[in-house]
Amino acid sequence: NSGFIFIQMGCLKPIGFFFKKFFAIFAFGTAGGYSGKTNVTVKCSSQVSTVTASFGYPFRMNVVSFNMPKCDNSTESETLYLQGDFSSSPEFFVTIGVFAFLYCMGALVFYLGYRHWYLENSRWPAIDFFVTFLFAVMWLISSSAWAKALTDVKTVSSPSRIIEEMREVCKLPEVVCNAGATPAMGRLNASVIFGFLNLILWAGNCWFVFKETSWHKVPDQQSSAEEGANKRP
Repeated sequence: NSGFIFIQMGCLKPIGFFFKKFFAIFAFGTAGGYSGKTNVTVKCSSQVSTVTASFGYPFRMNVVSFNMPKCDNSTESETLYLQGDFSSSPEFFVTIGVFAFLYCMGALVFYLGYRHWYLENSRWPAIDFFVTFLFAVMWLISSSAWAKALTDVKTVSSPSRIIEEMREVCKLPEVVCNAGATPAMGRLNASVIFGFLNLILWAGNCWFVFKETSWHKVPDQQSSAEEGANKRP
């Protein structure tokens, strides 16, 4: 018998792997690779300058610089930086998404191709249950941490915060500082939503995986045996 037997079947478990795989792609795909910018217009007498700060994943905002005009009748400017390093949370979130995707790919191939091994050895369902539970916990932690970090990124990258950083110039009577457009972060908001959707998928799948373990099957078998014994005359 060949070790690899591809089984075509309509069952919930392979469908669950497909859903978890694509939701993991959406989660790390919307967070990783993001880039945005925030800007402020500074009017010094008759001269108008646009101050722009460009940032992106992994959101090490403290290395993002922008040039503040001195407004002293010269072309010189001073380099300032945004505040905060929020890289740990999005990097952790993206890492969990990538590993979840890879696990779903490998588990799907194993379940469909080597399903007879999966059903004959009680060790595999137990491993699957522990890994599924672990990913559910990791999605909870990473999504919560990323949601908090995203709130901080929005605060730090807001045009009003840049004006506050340039208060040395903006407080001058002949200088007018106006906030520009707020950075578009709908993509990042979607990544947080996909993170919590992954949590729901993995946590819900724990029950279906648990039903395939020996811990669930043994009590069921004992209950069936007791019911059979009670029915005997």
